Amino acid sequence: MSQLFDQLTSKVSSKNKKIVFPEGLDERILTAASKLSAEGIVEPILIGNKEEVSKKAEAVGADVSSLTIIDSADYAEFDAMVAAFVERRKGKATEEDARKILLDENYFGTMLVYMDKADGLVSGAAHSTSDTVRPALQIIKTKEGLKKTSGVFIMVRDDEKYVFADCAINIAPDSQDLAEIAAESAVTAKLFDIDPRVAMLSFSTKGSAKSEETEKVADALKLAKEKDSSLVIDGEFQFDAAFVPSVAEKKAPDSVIKGDANVFVFPSLEAGNIGYKIAQRLGGFEAVGPILQGLNKPVNDLSRGCNAEDVYNLAIITASQAVAAE
Repeated sequence: MSQLFDQLTSKVSSKNKKIVFPEGLDERILTAASKLSAEGIVEPILIGNKEEVSKKAEAVGADVSSLTIIDSADYAEFDAMVAAFVERRKGKATEEDARKILLDENYFGTMLVYMDKADGLVSGAAHSTSDTVRPALQIIKTKEGLKKTSGVFIMVRDDEKYVFADCAINIAPDSQDLAEIAAESAVTAKLFDIDPRVAMLSFSTKGSAKSEETEKVADALKLAKEKDSSLVIDGEFQFDAAFVPSVAEKKAPDSVIKGDANVFVFPSLEAGNIGYKIAQRLGGFEAVGPILQGLNKPVNDLSRGCNAEDVYNLAIITASQAVAAE
């Protein structure tokens, strides 16, 4: 695990990426932001009342003296932010609406990213996933050609690294969604120095069973290939046919995937969520994420049960996404 983050840290340390943390009064955020700044990995921006943030930081032993702290209620460029938000929402918010909405720390922090005042955002220590993702979808929005964002986990055990998707966002993805998830997961894999070999998972291998569910995955494969012809991808696969060479030889001998897949696209959120937790709890893998993908700029969501190390690691991942986007 440390090797994984050592590689990412080396990529971002000299890039001076600014990561905004809307939850500036959270002890875990303060501890992680202080460490990130002291080590010169990213430039943290904390959202909150400066006096309150400084007082809380002192109480928890975090040094924020060199950090940027912004209070949305006293922001010099608030009028410009309001105007930019109204324009971005294209008639869905009045100026009066905007002035209220942008006092919310997640909306305010997301606008800092949108306006290029920050390179990425990390939130969720004290907020729900929807509180973090909704502003990102409304303001930053998905990349051109994509309908949705998705969430992946990097599964790490010793020298092994795999990508599991989507384990966080889309409950019942259709074929187009799965194709997008596959293509974006390949991009995320490269961020972690994984040469992507993508398997579209199902309970069937290459037509061994026929149903609406298997046809959905087969259609997604075709769409993914159309989206990016350079993808090394195949399906539909049962997991063992995607992962075990001897099983692949029997069940899919003509496939480009020879039991050596390292990016696994699950057919539904329930399958993905169950799958990564089985690997984590029974297989001894560490699950890094969820990492949001498909947005124009990086926004990532913490678990409310996170610790300071989780915040620290996700900030490094977010900065890495910002560097990769360049």
